[in-house]
Amino acid sequence: MSSCNNSIPQPLVFVLAGIPGLESSHGWFSVPFFLVFVISVVGNLTILWIIWVEKSLHEPMFLFLAMLSIDDLCLVSVTVPRMLGIFWMDAKEISFSACLMQMFFIPFFYVMESGILLSMAFDRFVAIWKPLRYTTILANNMLVKMALTVLARAVAVLTPAPILAKSLESFQSHTIAYSYCAYMAVVQIACGDISDHIVYGIMVIVTSVGFDLFFIVLSYGLILHTVFLIPSREARGKALSTCGSHLCVISLFYSPVVFSVLAQSLGYHLAPHLQIIIDNLYFLVPPMINPLIYGIRTKQMRERVLQMFHCLED
Repeated sequence: MSSCNNSIPQPLVFVLAGIPGLESSHGWFSVPFFLVFVISVVGNLTILWIIWVEKSLHEPMFLFLAMLSIDDLCLVSVTVPRMLGIFWMDAKEISFSACLMQMFFIPFFYVMESGILLSMAFDRFVAIWKPLRYTTILANNMLVKMALTVLARAVAVLTPAPILAKSLESFQSHTIAYSYCAYMAVVQIACGDISDHIVYGIMVIVTSVGFDLFFIVLSYGLILHTVFLIPSREARGKALSTCGSHLCVISLFYSPVVFSVLAQSLGYHLAPHLQIIIDNLYFLVPPMINPLIYGIRTKQMRERVLQMFHCLED
């Protein structure tokens, strides 16, 4: 229950605080945020271009990687420009309708990425569990169905967020203590009973990130079981190496979430500005690092990138 002595009606405009308590350092924060944006855009466009032109990469693993890159481009595009506007131009005001759009699209692309990572785990499982039937199981029609399922799940899970937020009638303040319109951040400044909103927020985490992480762990448990049944040490190493890049990306993507949940479960409350910085890492670091991991660890990608640099030198 959130009560207000002096409630404010639903505003036409909210004010985004950026990183509360560190307003004087916004200019410094803008530098890494801008670099993250540039590296993310260049890196993911490079991955997409390589997959597009290299016919040998038109197979399930790399098509999932292309989906991941598209999602990462969308994720940084709906988050970083608004943050840079706050840091550079003090453009903190955001209309209520724009806030509702951010409230949908930012977690939408995050949930999409989680679903794509689960699909990639399934891809690695099939490649090791049934290598001879790999192309049959993961045929183009199956890839389309998986992509549509990931999309439909994200739409179904996130559509209630702006609808529920729009039903909030009064607020304690017009200032959102974040650098973007987070659903729970808006709910926490609302007046009245917000228990339904809290339950919905928990359900979003459980039915998306929690669900995906559980089945990713299960997939890799089965992968390890299958790999260690292979008699040849060389064959085991080769099988595990095909999962290396994906495991790095998974660890990077889920670590901030797991850390945040564990901290709250253990009763450890982070400083507000530190919590907001960690929340920003959810959306900023994976889009920047994913292309670097796949570019370095995937032989076909690495060779194509080196060819690009040789062409530039010539």
